[in-house]
This record gives sequence, structure tokens and C-alpha cells, in this order.
Amino acid sequence: MSDVHAAVDLGTESGRVVVGRLDQGRVSLREVHRFANRTKRVESTLRWDLERLLGEVLAGLGAAAKVFPELASVAIDAWGMDFGLLDARGRMLGAPFHHGDQRTEGISARLHSRVPEEELWATTGVQPERSNTLHQLFAMVRRRSSTLSRAARLLLIPDLLAYRLCGTQVAEHTVASTTQCYDHERRAWLSPLLSRVGIPVHLLPPVVPSGTSLGRVQGAAARRAGLAGVDVVAPACHRTASAVAAIAPDAPSFAFIVAGALSEVGAVAEAPVKAEVAWTLSFTNGGGADGTTNLYRTMAGLRLVHECHRAWRHRGEVLDDDALTALAATGKRFLAVVDPDDPSLAGTDDVFAALLACAARLGHEISGTRADLLRMVLESLAWKYRRSVRELEALLGRRLDAVHVVGEGARNALLCQLTADACGRPVLAGPVEAAALGNVLAQAVAAGTCQSWAEARLVARSSVTPVRYEPQDAAAWDEASARMEPALGGDQVDGGSLQ
Repeated sequence: MSDVHAAVDLGTESGRVVVGRLDQGRVSLREVHRFANRTKRVESTLRWDLERLLGEVLAGLGAAAKVFPELASVAIDAWGMDFGLLDARGRMLGAPFHHGDQRTEGISARLHSRVPEEELWATTGVQPERSNTLHQLFAMVRRRSSTLSRAARLLLIPDLLAYRLCGTQVAEHTVASTTQCYDHERRAWLSPLLSRVGIPVHLLPPVVPSGTSLGRVQGAAARRAGLAGVDVVAPACHRTASAVAAIAPDAPSFAFIVAGALSEVGAVAEAPVKAEVAWTLSFTNGGGADGTTNLYRTMAGLRLVHECHRAWRHRGEVLDDDALTALAATGKRFLAVVDPDDPSLAGTDDVFAALLACAARLGHEISGTRADLLRMVLESLAWKYRRSVRELEALLGRRLDAVHVVGEGARNALLCQLTADACGRPVLAGPVEAAALGNVLAQAVAAGTCQSWAEARLVARSSVTPVRYEPQDAAAWDEASARMEPALGGDQVDGGSLQ
């Protein structure tokens, strides 16, 4: 049996096809294709360009098959919540809606009049948001959607693309857990709740665990990409779950940060945490690849750094990532801290003015030099990571002994060091392509190369040597946080307990 697997790792802005080869208990990764992910307008609605996306996936898999003719399997991980609808013959009923489409504006209040937010949280452990699958479906019910009435099957984005490869219609456990239509403790769709709000439960497919073989690539997809005889596997289809599956911790109790344009900051729990305070603090529960729960908060990531980079590039000043990090390291320490999730920092045409104004509202006057602004952004991220880790410890009732940073943020040495200092915990940075590695490991589980997820994590440990950052300035961070946090609403944790 070949130990070569192709991981299709899709984000909302870009995607990549990465080939993983298992050899002597280690995985080596090679990227063979990278592409932008785009939306399109269809009669004033915002949709995913699924056919273009499928074309890029097939182009990447075709490139993988040419370079690695021994390719054994492929698997797709992606974002959650969004879905496509199929008719009784398995044909697509239009391009999938984007979760930010305006059709869900105001829908939450209508849904919560039928099923209160408190009940939704207590039942699912998922944050009630208009972008969730549940809210999107209820919006279609309210509009008496003819598409919904003609539909025979709902498939979430990674499951939908896998269906287009092999013809199998299922939902994988981790991505099903993002929908707010699913109880991931019982591994069952919430049929009574869905029926209460008029959502047809017959649309929902069978749920399978991470690492399930779905069948072989067939038909036009097999011919177009040269994938005849190649298996399709359901990995941990939710991209966050796939990234967490690639972490091989040194300590049994750890926090994780999946850091890209956004960050997911969380920890692994044995079961969903449905305390009301977890809901209030904007944490959510998602299924893990190995049957555990990922308790995490989605917050700002490196988007503000990207915005600064784009603005300087527009002015003709081109700085690569290393140069930006080196510049930020020269900025003045603890000049200001802002909430990187402040609404005023989203969608602005002038990110520098927005950052300065945000700091000024909190009583901080800063110079506005490039170095100082970048330092402020990274310190503000580290501050919010610190707060999130402290809140996770209080929610779980245990100390988190280390912080694992994976994804793009693992490359940013200054951010990793600031995070170690802010949290007072060692930071282990890497892998960068964590979701792709977790995807490949799921395929190894499906193939029997790894007999369990515990064995897969041993392979991950052998495959990646994280960069370790020890906390060097925890006392200074304690002092600065005590000075700055009152302007941001104060610390929610006191002595390990939530206030």
C-alpha cells in the first residue's frame, strides 16, 4: 500500500494542495498547488464559486498525481457552516451561499423567538450566530425557498467537494459540529429542534467519523485529474479540527492557537463545555478528530498586520514578512493596547488612522511610526491571547502548561515570543501547514498505516520539531496588563476563577 496522500486544505480566502509522504514513521509535506478562493454575485446574492473551486482542486490533484503516481488517497478540509443543496438525482441546485450573504440579516431575532438562544447554546454548545448553518436554513424557510423545497440532500462544503469526486453523500463529524444542527456528544442531528423551526430533516446526510474511506475517485474527476483508483477519505473536515489534530503536545494540558488572518484560541476538552459563562465569553465547542471537543474562541489574527502591509505596498514600500517582524521589534514596548476585534478596525480604508483613533479613545497617544504601530498590533494580539488562555483555564478548571501556535502565526517569531511573555507559558510554534498535516494523518488512519489517532500523533511528533519560546518578561506583562486592561473592560479572570 502506498503511503502518499494528497491533502486539499481550503480556507475562505485561499486553498492549497499538499502531498504528504509517510516514511519510517514521519510525514514530509510538499505543496504542489496554491490558488485564491473567490465569491461571485448571483442576482444580488453572495455565493461561493464552487465550480471554479472544484476546477482548482482537480488541477492541484492532477499535479499531485503527475509528481506522485503512487498517490493512494485524497481528502478535503475546509471551513464550516456553508453548504450546497442537491436534488434527488444528485445535481447541484445553484451555487452555495456565502455565510455573509445579506439574506440572513435580522434572521437571528426571528429564530430566537422560536428557539431561545439559551436553549440553542445548552443543546449544541455552539455560539448562536447568523452565519451558522441553522440560521442560513431558517432564512430559507422564512423566504419559502423553492430551492429548499426541491432539495433532497444538504452537504457541507468539504463533504460537497468530496461528493463531486467519489459520489458519496455524507457529513463528517467535525464539520457537522459547526452547524448548530448537530449534537456532537450523541453524534446525531437535532431532528426535533429542526422540525420545530420548519427545517426538513430528510436533507441531512449520515454522519461519519474522521478518517473514513468514502470510495474511489470516479467519472469525469478521475479522468480529468488522472486519479483512477485513488481513494477519497473524510479527514477532520473542519479546518480547525484538522489543524489541532496535527499538534503533538509535550504536556497533556495545553492551549492551541490556530493563527492566520483570524485566530482560533482554544483547548481540548473531553466533552462540550456548556456553562453559560463560556457562551458569554464567546467560546464555542467543535468536534475533534479523535472524538474529543475543541473549546475555542475565534478572534482577530494577523489581518491587521496584512492590512498594514497592503497599505505600505500601495505607497510603494514593499516589506516581506521577516522585514515587518524586524521592524516591529524596534517599536516601543507597551505604548498602547487595543482590542484587535474592535469593530472600528474592520473594513476600514485607512488602517493607520483607525489604529491611532482606537488607541486615542482608550487614552493612548502614540507616535504613529510604522514600528510603533506594528508593535502595538502584535502586543494587542498577545494580550488577547493571554486573556483567552486565562479564561480557558478558568472554564476547564486546570492549568494549561503550554501554548501551541500553528498556522501562519507560527512563522512570526516576535508574535510567538510576545505570546509566551504575555501568557507566562512556553510557546511551541509549528507546523505552519498544520491543517494539511492533520489531513494527511487522517488518511493514514483510514489506510491503516496509523492504527489510531494516538499513533497518528506520534507520527506528528516525529515529523515536526516546533520552535520553543520560553517566557522572558512575564512580570512586565503582568504590570502592563494591570495598567491597560481597565480601559478594555478589565480582566475577566481573578485567581483562576471567572469574575
